[in-house]
Amino acid sequence: MLPRVGKEFVVRMRFNWRPFFEGRTLLLTNTLSGGVILGLGDIVMQSWENFKKPGRVRDWKRTGCMFTVGCSMGPMLHYWYIFLDRAFVGRALKTVGKKVLVDQLVASPFLGMWYFLGMGAMEGHTLSEGMKEFKDKFWEFYRADCCVWPAAQMINFYFLSPQFRVVYINFVTLGWDTYLSYLKHRDDSPHTEPLSDSSAVDVQQEALPPSEPLEKKNN
Repeated sequence: MLPRVGKEFVVRMRFNWRPFFEGRTLLLTNTLSGGVILGLGDIVMQSWENFKKPGRVRDWKRTGCMFTVGCSMGPMLHYWYIFLDRAFVGRALKTVGKKVLVDQLVASPFLGMWYFLGMGAMEGHTLSEGMKEFKDKFWEFYRADCCVWPAAQMINFYFLSPQFRVVYINFVTLGWDTYLSYLKHRDDSPHTEPLSDSSAVDVQQEALPPSEPLEKKNN
């Protein structure tokens, strides 16, 4: 009895989730999952920031911006993977290697630029300011990207069916999105160390004009 009930439950679960990965619904799934995971990455990052600074207030507007930008990336990834699967057909290692190389050289820099420009616009910055931030942080971003995504994309292109590509990437990116949130919102302003008492005295002495000799004052 129990094995039969379990089998029926599995069949129903399979019937329930399959429509989310078929037809036009797949585009909606890829779009929403991108927003949810990017927003979740920001929640994780802000939880860590609150742990380090207990008095800090959680910024839900920032999380909403991350969710919106993540949703905007979903359709781009959806159609990008359709293009790659049509341009490089098959799962041979040589074919998979070509997909990974093209994805790393084309999609990764473009999506990184889209992220910084999109977040900058959502936070009230101009496109030129967003582009400047992207240029300033590009090599740090791209070095980390090269350490994470080639291996993840090898698994994606070799083992997974096309309809699961974006969802797989979105869930793998939870840690990556946490890093993106850190890279975007970290404080890069220079921090000045407080002066010691002796240093403060030296600064005050340098600021004061030199005192005249006592004999000159008496004359």
